[in-house]
Amino acid sequence: MKKFLLIPTALCLLLTTTLVIGQNTRFSDPETVVSEHFWGDLYASGGNSFFCNTAFTSKGFVLTDGYVYPLADVRSALDCGTSRQYEQDNRYRQIASDLHNMVPVRSRTEMRRRNARYEDLGASVSEDECGIRQSAQFFEPPVRVKGDVARTVAYMVDTYDLPWLGSSAVFKGWNRLDPPDDGEITRHRRIADIQGNDNPFITDPERIERL
Repeated sequence: MKKFLLIPTALCLLLTTTLVIGQNTRFSDPETVVSEHFWGDLYASGGNSFFCNTAFTSKGFVLTDGYVYPLADVRSALDCGTSRQYEQDNRYRQIASDLHNMVPVRSRTEMRRRNARYEDLGASVSEDECGIRQSAQFFEPPVRVKGDVARTVAYMVDTYDLPWLGSSAVFKGWNRLDPPDDGEITRHRRIADIQGNDNPFITDPERIERL
């Protein structure tokens, strides 16, 4: 029986040491990246919350570091053991340290969107004050960041071999609807300087159609 249990562990170790070309290979300590590089560098002078576009000058208690591709879904996709084992797994730590996937989010928004899948909900679901539509299982971001979400999810799918968090057709539609704007491009360049790798779906948005 013990021999069979070794197989998933071996597969996890194999994933940890492969598929690293073009990925975040500079950082593998999520807590340090969040404190020193995300809040301490990328948003040191403040900014705007991702989904609600609310200006802030410092993190404060109403904001948190959010992940466009939630870390709970990363852990589910890797399926490498207990929560403690994830914390010690180099591949998970590398993915969880990727600045391209991190955004400043209002804490209550982050709580509401946990375990939800991205989807177009349509006019039958009312928007909240941030332009978000949400049901029990689905989350539709505001139009102004739909493309940002699509390009980040595509990056995570392509770079780390993770599953789509919803229909790929939805993300491709969002990418066409909301092309990269100056703010997204500027943020991307700063992350590339800090982390050392690009999100190719921002530099070449049509790439998502080939994914």
